[in-house]
Amino acid sequence: MSEESAIERRLHSLIDPIVADLALDLYDLDYAGGVLKVTVDTPPGSPGGIDVDTLAQCTRLISRELDHSDPIPGHYTLEVSSPGLERTLRTPRHFQREVGKEVSIRLRNVENGERRITGLLVAADDQAATVRVMGPQAESTDHRVVYDQIDRAKTVFVWQAAPKPGKSGGKKPRATADSGARKSAMKNSPTSKNIRNNDQEPSPS
Repeated sequence: MSEESAIERRLHSLIDPIVADLALDLYDLDYAGGVLKVTVDTPPGSPGGIDVDTLAQCTRLISRELDHSDPIPGHYTLEVSSPGLERTLRTPRHFQREVGKEVSIRLRNVENGERRITGLLVAADDQAATVRVMGPQAESTDHRVVYDQIDRAKTVFVWQAAPKPGKSGGKKPRATADSGARKSAMKNSPTSKNIRNNDQEPSPS
């Protein structure tokens, strides 16, 4: 898990107030290879997700602020999106926010012959995450994984089976706005920066 760069810290100081004014949460910010990825979400515990109009407004405001402040020299691509069904976990805050969900972690180095750990995220602090892995005999083992050992990590979306007819009204799972609706657009700003707005598809409840 990489440390935040000086440019990312500057970008945080510019983008955080914009996102907060829209009553949203800056879930992630990553600048690498000429691409600035900004991921925004509703605050933890919110019943719904970001709609397309709110995401578009957030993109316009961020783009305008970056054009005005010009924190990144030269050309770059701006991508603003909602997290999606399976969320990338890059920081301790990400892990702490997703406690109680299924996660998949790929380690930098093989531990006991296993490079990947998949299970229930049961705890997370500033140094490590604890993942509960179920064995073949329904026994569980808790793995404490220090963040520096993690190469990649994400939440794992688990589909819920539809209730059988006659139970709970026979209703099937319905989609919610948890992750917004997919929308892509690219344009050139007055400062010749490429701007792309990527929203994700709505997630089932």
